Amino acid sequence: MLTRRVGIDLGTTKTIVYLPRRGIVIHEPSVVALALDDHRVLAIGQAAKEMLGRTPENIQASQPLREGAIADFRVTEAMLELFLERVGGVTFRVFRPEVMVSVPAGITSTERRAVFEVAMRAGARRVYLVKQPVAAAIGAGLPIAESSGHMIVHMGGGVTEAAMISLGGLVATASARVGGVRLDAAIAEYVRKKYGLAIGERTAEEIKIAIGSATPTEEDRPHEIRGRDVATGLPKEVTITSNKVTEAMQEELETITHTARQVLQETPPELAADIIDKGIVLTGGTALLSNMDKLIAKITMVPCTVADDPLRCVIQGIGMALENLPAYRRSLVVAR
Repeated sequence: MLTRRVGIDLGTTKTIVYLPRRGIVIHEPSVVALALDDHRVLAIGQAAKEMLGRTPENIQASQPLREGAIADFRVTEAMLELFLERVGGVTFRVFRPEVMVSVPAGITSTERRAVFEVAMRAGARRVYLVKQPVAAAIGAGLPIAESSGHMIVHMGGGVTEAAMISLGGLVATASARVGGVRLDAAIAEYVRKKYGLAIGERTAEEIKIAIGSATPTEEDRPHEIRGRDVATGLPKEVTITSNKVTEAMQEELETITHTARQVLQETPPELAADIIDKGIVLTGGTALLSNMDKLIAKITMVPCTVADDPLRCVIQGIGMALENLPAYRRSLVVAR
């Protein structure tokens, strides 16, 4: 009865925390604001994200995870420790919880060790690592324990991973360090070169959400953006259209589609035949980009659908694994 378990989807852009029988208790940006003089944590999550690009010289707001891996060990540890404190309080200080953390399937052994260490130092008693495509497939409701094939493409903020799953395991995987963050950066760079306008990460993300599309559209929607003129340094406003945004993201989108094709090319023929009938399932925040399913279906020539609530598929899969740990321990969870 003293066992406590916590699930964490530790993403480049979002951190989501799950407690059995309570569900999702935290859904916050993976951003931390630090005071540079004494390295105090001033804010985490949404409060820290509001500071991005707006801080004075003595405060730094940053994302401690880059491309699915821990870029700043100490800050990530502080973020997880505060999140665990928020959901567990005194209970978790007395009874250290078992923590299940999602990691990319293509993670290196060094990166995997870093996730394990940071979770232990943040207050975990035991750490389980579960691969994101597997967790996403569970959360999307795919019967992955069957002998037939199921293909999933998980597109997060920092990493895109395609995986073929059968009998509860990964048959073929491909990973690319491309996700929502790289799409935002591509838009910002395009705007700078094309319009001579410097914009921040938040503005680029807003453009992507408002009018972004994975394929050109007949209705070329306009969108007003404001930033700093590169030549004069003065505030400036320009209009960009949805098809220009598609053009800006072209290189990154090609990398994402290549990842999906690579898995299909490495899949055994029998499982490939299953995918023709069942199609590909998309999860992750980048799956919400307009017409992303149509783009991947066009490139792979396989039907493609976006999962219900793609943003939360990984954490929902983690939650199911946490609440049925003996059933999933062998095939889905790597314990360290």
